Amino acid sequence: MHTLSKIILSITIFSFIFAQSAFAQNIFPGVASYAKISNQNVRNGDIVATNGQNYKLANEEYSAQLAGVVVLDPAVSIDLTQDEGSYPVVATGKAFVNVNTSNGEIKIGDPITSSTTAGVGMKATQPGYVIGTAQENYNESNKSRVGSILVSLDTQFAYPPAPGGGGSRFLEIFNLTAAASYQQPSVFIKYAIAAMVVIVTFVIGFFTFGRIASNGITALGRNPLAARIIQVGIVLNVLIALAIVFSGLFLSYLIIRL
Repeated sequence: MHTLSKIILSITIFSFIFAQSAFAQNIFPGVASYAKISNQNVRNGDIVATNGQNYKLANEEYSAQLAGVVVLDPAVSIDLTQDEGSYPVVATGKAFVNVNTSNGEIKIGDPITSSTTAGVGMKATQPGYVIGTAQENYNESNKSRVGSILVSLDTQFAYPPAPGGGGSRFLEIFNLTAAASYQQPSVFIKYAIAAMVVIVTFVIGFFTFGRIASNGITALGRNPLAARIIQVGIVLNVLIALAIVFSGLFLSYLIIRL
């Protein structure tokens, strides 16, 4: 058998095994990377947090250091650590996540975040970081009892929908602004400064134009013989006001481009 044929056959067999494994588990995880977790008794479905160097089970509500979920039997994994105490962690795709109802009943579509129980998630009811979105309902009267539900993993800063799916546009804009400032503060600051520059220049331009118009009309009334000179002066001052406005817009553009 030719080398090319062997490669094609190997890829086909691997794809078939992967598809069968994912279907059998009813999950479609991404590639798992091994991480050394400092906790003991790490379970499948535990939520993991990291500070960039060390990994542990997440034990803070709305942790900003969410790294992924432990999947002990991933379809595909990369182990570069070879350390004892390392576990496969998945950050994308779908996986079963350990949750409780400490923050209320979980319904399909609810954002899932970390809780004060190590490795266990809960429903997110306020803006903050989430590990993903629930794909199953979970209703347990015992709020501390841990169950496992399928979650679509997507770690990000999010805010829960308003009760009943409603809510004002103003509140939605406010929440999006809060998310942007929390997630990318440097970008938010640049846009905020640019917006302030635009507002200030428009205010200056507006008042300058108003003063020019008022003074021009007064001057024309007092000295109609010098109307030609006064009109030229008004036009020049209007051009100066427009130059101020366009300068502000250009400065804002430069700030955003930094």
